[in-house]
Amino acid sequence: MKQRISYGDISYGCGTNVVVCPAFCDVHVHFRVPGRPDKETIVTGCRSAVAGGYTTVCPMPNLNPVPDSPGHLAEELGLIEKDAFIEVLPYASITLGRKGLEPVDVRALKDSVVAFSDDGSGVQDDSVLRKAMEMTASEGCVLASHCEDVRYGTAPEGEWMQIGRDLRLAEETGCRFHVCHISTARSVDLIREAKSRGVDVTCETAPHYLLLCEDDRSDEGRFKMNPPLRTAADRRAIMDGLLDGTIDMIATDHAPHTAEEKSLGLQGSAFGIVGLETAFPVLYTHLVRTGVISLEKLVDLMGAAPRRRFGIDTDPGSYTVFDVRDPYVIDSAKFFSKGHSTPFDGWEVYGRCLKTVYKGKTVYETGNI
Repeated sequence: MKQRISYGDISYGCGTNVVVCPAFCDVHVHFRVPGRPDKETIVTGCRSAVAGGYTTVCPMPNLNPVPDSPGHLAEELGLIEKDAFIEVLPYASITLGRKGLEPVDVRALKDSVVAFSDDGSGVQDDSVLRKAMEMTASEGCVLASHCEDVRYGTAPEGEWMQIGRDLRLAEETGCRFHVCHISTARSVDLIREAKSRGVDVTCETAPHYLLLCEDDRSDEGRFKMNPPLRTAADRRAIMDGLLDGTIDMIATDHAPHTAEEKSLGLQGSAFGIVGLETAFPVLYTHLVRTGVISLEKLVDLMGAAPRRRFGIDTDPGSYTVFDVRDPYVIDSAKFFSKGHSTPFDGWEVYGRCLKTVYKGKTVYETGNI
């Protein structure tokens, strides 16, 4: 297979059958260790990442222990140093224990993490979040927020009302603010309005919010995530936000659970689906092949844009190769992740990953790592 690689851009090899592009960067994944190695490990998470074309991933801090101090973070960093074969850049939590009561010591942690987040928990107390934003602003760090007002839970209001509160505080403190996995039309409107006022805010959405809505759900755990799938109108608004630049990047929120935890239907199953191995093929198939966005735009959303916002260097020796000629059917049983729960199981897609190279070394090729 002949390849023509143009770093920082996209090239085609073998006519238009193969796409070669810079490797992707996912700023929102869950690798579950330390704490729950039965769900995912650094090794299985990295395997899943490279099988999807990613060479940089940023694990969230809902771990045990929570990385809220240098001592607690050291356990996660030790696992990364031991087992990672791509770039793994962890988050620290915003508050001690992710309890929302007291901010962490940002200065003590900033040099070892990519950003700060209490992912899975919105910081409910205004004064605590303000103090955390002031601290991250003074150190030039990104604060990434899972926006969920516990008074409303996973209802749409729970997301956009807390986004509105957080945007106000970010504007007042000068915080470099990032909103995780937005899913509602009102969220898009609020962020669009804030950007027009000059607020230093970026946001992400995930493939499932772009391609699915509540009408597509069945009563299976593989359709349960937080935020949940919203209305068709919300999905259209998320797409509009992607097209007009309000939404800056796409992250997967890769969240593996055990088969038992995902076997209890929409009501009883754990929140979370896996996404690293399906993101490019489902988006390429349904956004690029249909003419909604260009391939160049998709590659930017999945790679360069998150790197720009989070200050992650691009390595010219890291790239990925996809077959975009022959369709295949997503089979979650074949995932490298320990998690196998995805709403895209059984979809016919284009964009099978053939090869991923990290800093000049092949870390994935045609099903082998």
